[in-house]
Amino acid sequence: MENKNGEWIMRGMSWDDPCRIRTWKELVNWIKEIGFLPFFANEVKGFSAEEHVSPDFWWTGDLEQDPWEWRKIIAERHEVAYGKFFGKRAGFISLEWLPYFVNSRRCGYDFDARWEDGRASRREKKIMDFFISENEDGSSMFKETQILSSDLKKQAGFGNGGDKNFPGIITQLQMETYLVIAGFRQRKSKRGSEYGMSVSILLPPESIWGYDRVTAAYSEDPKKSWERQINRVRELYPDAQSQDIIRLIGKEPNTM
Repeated sequence: MENKNGEWIMRGMSWDDPCRIRTWKELVNWIKEIGFLPFFANEVKGFSAEEHVSPDFWWTGDLEQDPWEWRKIIAERHEVAYGKFFGKRAGFISLEWLPYFVNSRRCGYDFDARWEDGRASRREKKIMDFFISENEDGSSMFKETQILSSDLKKQAGFGNGGDKNFPGIITQLQMETYLVIAGFRQRKSKRGSEYGMSVSILLPPESIWGYDRVTAAYSEDPKKSWERQINRVRELYPDAQSQDIIRLIGKEPNTM
């Protein structure tokens, strides 16, 4: 995606290209095959959904052809994870690869342990408190709280004289894999009628796929999990520059 003179120019394949991804199901299958995929074109040429779909149907609202609509369907089906995972931009991670991202991004820390160790900010905790509660034995329980991000902003005390940078904190929690985008809904008026653009629904991945599955790679050195991701991109795109891959995946985790 490139902005020229105020107009977004989408990259992609011609309509009759046999390699073009034609449906959201084909996109999900490809994500599962390669492991993870940024949504938009980036520094690694070819490594995005954008570059493998038609550029002609973006933001048309066509459920059959518009990749912007596909992301809603994919997020809600939970066959792969969707969120801002790559350089603070949107993308997908297969459930096979999700534990490695979780391990390298969190350095083996559940959020409550991250907070107790002084690695999480107060604003992050205000948001995560909506999704995590404590059991009687002191362990964490992940709520299946269905809340629109717009409502979460208000209830967590952001904006209108409260805390600032809600979008940035939400993006950071996705980059750290503590939250994913689990679906989209329209807001409702006081009379119950829907209005406006769809708004994201956020959830901890543990609420969707279970704690054991999400944290299955915690026993591995976070640096090893990070190296798996770097090497996978190199395997898929051998001409990619190391610095470009790191911009997408992130720097080597600091375990100190």
